Amino acid sequence: MIADNMRRSLDEAAQLTHHAECDATELFATKERLASQGIKVSIEDLIAQAVVTTLGQHPGLNGRVEQKEIQLYDEIHLSLAMALPGDLLVAPTIFNAGELSLMDRSVARKELAQRAKSGKLSVPEMTGGTFTLSNLGLSRVQFFTPIVNLPQIAILGIGETRLRPCVMPDHSIEARRIMGLSLSFDHRAVDGGPAAAFLSDLCTLIEKG
Repeated sequence: MIADNMRRSLDEAAQLTHHAECDATELFATKERLASQGIKVSIEDLIAQAVVTTLGQHPGLNGRVEQKEIQLYDEIHLSLAMALPGDLLVAPTIFNAGELSLMDRSVARKELAQRAKSGKLSVPEMTGGTFTLSNLGLSRVQFFTPIVNLPQIAILGIGETRLRPCVMPDHSIEARRIMGLSLSFDHRAVDGGPAAAFLSDLCTLIEKG
């Protein structure tokens, strides 16, 4: 079923992918600062926070194409791609993710992962998302082409974060954590310009930490 949906996605959607680099140094600093306060969240949790905030500013990417009609949503139902044993890939959904706190969303993500591993996901959780995150941040893949999770409009791929020398505004050289991001979207529902604006604003938000 998963393979058929991915094949259908490539057949039906006019897919395009934008790639961008962002400086995630402050994001990692935020994770460490929260940990020092006893708040344990992952980098994926912090990126999810940035994604739901940016989707609120760019609602044209938060939706689905159903029966050739574009359906946009006020609520953000965030799907999270997860690899399971046996080369299975699922993308269960955190419903109303934009209304949850950072910690509540982190808890929901962990609970989804546990139920995915035990095969206890519901059909709505498997099919009800409006935007998807796919995280390869622990690999050496910087950029990739995530396949749109039909009938959704867009999916964000998180690539590796590398420590690289960067020229700072004062022309000094610093080692910074540079993250690769890849946004695939259905060109039937959103044009390249609005998708680029979303990705640029997301990078700016991540860079603020």
